[in-house]
Amino acid sequence: MDVYENSLHDEILRIVRAEHWNPFQVLGPHPSIRGGAPAVCVRVFRPDAREAFVITDSDPGSPVPMEKQHPDGFFEAVLPRDEGGRPYRLRLVDWRNRESDIQDPYAFPPVLTDFDLHLIGEGKHYRTYEKLGAHLRVVNGAPGVQFAVWAPNARRVSVIGDFNHWDGRIHPMRLRGTSGIWEIFIPGLPEGSLYKFEIRPNAGGPARVKADPYAFLTELRPKTASVVHDISKYRWNDQAWMEARTRANPLDRPMSIYEVHLGSWRRVPDEGNRSLTYRELARDLVLYVKDLGYTHVELLPVMEHPLDASWGYQVTGYFAATSRFGPPEDLMFLIDQCHQNGIGVILDWVPAHFPADDHALRQFDGTCLYEHEDPRKGFHQDWGTLIFNYGRNEVKNFLISNALFWLDRFHADGLRVDAVASVIYLDYSRRPGEWVPNVYGGNENLEAIAFIRELNEAVHREFPGAATVAEESTAWPAVSRPTYLGGLGFSLKWNMGWMHDMLDFVSKNPVHRKYHHGQITFGLLYAFTENFILPLSHDEVVHGKRSLLDRMPGDFWQRFANLRLFYGFMHAYPGKKLLFMGGELGQWWEWDEGSSLQWHLLEFDPHEKLRKYVRDLNVLYRSQPALWEVDFHWEGFEWIDFHDADHNVIVFLRRARNPRDFLVAVCNFTPVPQRGYRIGVPEPGFYREILNSDSEHYGGSNMGNGGGVMAEPTPWQGRPCSLSLTLPPLAAIWLKKSD
Repeated sequence: MDVYENSLHDEILRIVRAEHWNPFQVLGPHPSIRGGAPAVCVRVFRPDAREAFVITDSDPGSPVPMEKQHPDGFFEAVLPRDEGGRPYRLRLVDWRNRESDIQDPYAFPPVLTDFDLHLIGEGKHYRTYEKLGAHLRVVNGAPGVQFAVWAPNARRVSVIGDFNHWDGRIHPMRLRGTSGIWEIFIPGLPEGSLYKFEIRPNAGGPARVKADPYAFLTELRPKTASVVHDISKYRWNDQAWMEARTRANPLDRPMSIYEVHLGSWRRVPDEGNRSLTYRELARDLVLYVKDLGYTHVELLPVMEHPLDASWGYQVTGYFAATSRFGPPEDLMFLIDQCHQNGIGVILDWVPAHFPADDHALRQFDGTCLYEHEDPRKGFHQDWGTLIFNYGRNEVKNFLISNALFWLDRFHADGLRVDAVASVIYLDYSRRPGEWVPNVYGGNENLEAIAFIRELNEAVHREFPGAATVAEESTAWPAVSRPTYLGGLGFSLKWNMGWMHDMLDFVSKNPVHRKYHHGQITFGLLYAFTENFILPLSHDEVVHGKRSLLDRMPGDFWQRFANLRLFYGFMHAYPGKKLLFMGGELGQWWEWDEGSSLQWHLLEFDPHEKLRKYVRDLNVLYRSQPALWEVDFHWEGFEWIDFHDADHNVIVFLRRARNPRDFLVAVCNFTPVPQRGYRIGVPEPGFYREILNSDSEHYGGSNMGNGGGVMAEPTPWQGRPCSLSLTLPPLAAIWLKKSD
């Protein structure tokens, strides 16, 4: 046996043992010399075949038998050069004498360009979802699927699936230079094929079977295979919405958000308590939200996740819409229907951590590839999850591409970024000694901060009018300020301080509220330091915190009155609005992801009237530019009186860009009516009572001001005029000067 034969023998053994890093070096057509004449040697390894033949285009009726070079299924045939240079097919005969004709995957060139590989390695390929993963392609006239995956520390990577008996020996991939990216084109493979990647680590040990990080669809839990899926076949009908969005600034538009968990918004008890499908939600949820007057819905994560109880916050399929409610096209249809009905869609997005499920990203190629190896940086103690390594270019590229993917392919109008504080602080929820300082000795995660800034820059550059929203619970400065001013670059930030203060305040017995009056007013000290959303989210109605209605003090009537007052105060306060589903019903129970909302409560007057109140609040809010045009600057807000702790009344004014367009909000946080209560106003005229949360239409006592009050020329509270009002108990009233 000569040197060439020895070398080829070793190569064949690597193929048979599924250890070869570049099977294209051995398999497929290769130039050869046989009998002194140029030839082409075709090699194939199919352990599921008993016999193999080459079928040439010039003589398809006379298949060329392939000689078995190894008993495990390595075959070889030598063709004349003029025959071997043409397209050919393989005929495989299995051990049951069943024949199949296929095109040879190892006869096709690579699909990814060197420029693709360069950009991915730099972390600047913001459309990696068009390159990595599984894509239906036509290569050299042959339809099939191109697979590509990043696994730089693998000795061998194979595509396995229902098309090759989940056998990692049949379709090993080629490693593209030093990029760490493996790829293969498999001709003839149809949409809907199930697949995973089998990865043999460089460090040794058993092969790992992993779902595709870039898969567009996965099997329904508890199954975990990825599914070949064409994500581009849906035809959108929201062109008008998308064009208008590019010209809009979400900061100076009304934004009233209905936060939804799709799996528990409404269930079908007659069909095993199943959740509604995307298509059913497109019919029912969209009309419901539109009727309630909301401008946006925010969906708890719709990315694929294995555990219902995680609410979607432990993602295993970042590019896959969860298959719980239907295929990806049906989620697109839901979003499309929202847009056609004037409703924006914000998606919750989770770049802070990922679960440790074996089929997902954890130790993807046998190493800590997506996560930090040091548990002080890579393990989240609170949630038992893993933390992304934001300093690795390819990981950063994965996350930024994923954010853009949902804005691009699913037409999302914004992303609410979960748990930002856990991303930017190295010592988040850690004791001394449990974290590693940065290079300057501080607790800031410098790599994560750079990632977040680049993310926000990319979103705002690529998708004008789209919003990014930070759930950030600390005093980190300039979260919602541009990166060129030193900020993190988010459009908006959840106002967690306001939410905690106000929920604590309104939960107190009114007898004690005057001693805590500062909780109402404190938020204005920082209200304009960020672009805030006021969130009454899902997190506030779980884990023993009780529902919003159940938190309110007093008897049955007072609880509803308190909640109406709180909502009225919230909608007049500076900042965009968010309410979790069920808050409009006055649920008595905490939210349960396994149960439907308590829709039966609407059969009872107080609950139906509360829902009507929320609807009227939204409609009125949207109609008043003073409540949303200048949300993030002092010019849009003025205190009239915040000192009256004894009566527990606050009075403030909201202005639009036009300073003559203003609205006065008065909130009485006591259960005592207050007659002849005088407040100062800036102009003379008649002030209409455009909202009264104590109206009988909403379940109140119907105390008020008879539709409005004429201003008196009596200076008060530094204003040239004043109003003498009747303040209903536990009520908010809004007053608008008539033209």
